[in-house]
Amino acid sequence: MNIMLFHSTYGLRPAVRQAADRLRAAGHEVWTPDLFEGRTFESVEEGMAHKDAIGKDELLKRAVLAAAPYSERGLVYAGFSFGASVAQTLALGDDKARGLLLLHGTSDIAANAQVDELPVQLHVAEPDPFETDDWLSAWYLQMRKAGADVEVYRYAGAGHLYTDPDLPDHDAEAAEATWRVALGFLDSLD
Repeated sequence: MNIMLFHSTYGLRPAVRQAADRLRAAGHEVWTPDLFEGRTFESVEEGMAHKDAIGKDELLKRAVLAAAPYSERGLVYAGFSFGASVAQTLALGDDKARGLLLLHGTSDIAANAQVDELPVQLHVAEPDPFETDDWLSAWYLQMRKAGADVEVYRYAGAGHLYTDPDLPDHDAEAAEATWRVALGFLDSLD
């Protein structure tokens, strides 16, 4: 699979590169665009402030430009938290998308979004302050209405960005379970 993997509001941190290496070791080709142009952050608040300063339109433009050279190949869009929202937006707008792997995040769905049974897998903490139960229920129904084939995996007691070993949210058991399921999902798309 060809995977476009987007970072969280912390920026392109070592955990994102490690995730890409893990995916490559499983036989996938992976790109990790740096939407923050080299900036990384120690707190979610700093990262959110930087994201907001750049602006949603500019960040989406950067993401589209990063994916464009590879989209003809049929990409699997993936991302962490904020990066998951970027991945979701691109996947729903790319009729050649092969799949969508969301780690720790989702995004609004345009009312006119339409896909043809796009395989989608979401991994998220339970509870998650950024992905509440009510939000996730509505998101799931909207994704199904748009035509996506959605699987949701919840990890009780894990922190929001539980796959990042360098953050306080890290939960090694939940992270390993996530990667095991996610790698199976990617293999199923071949």
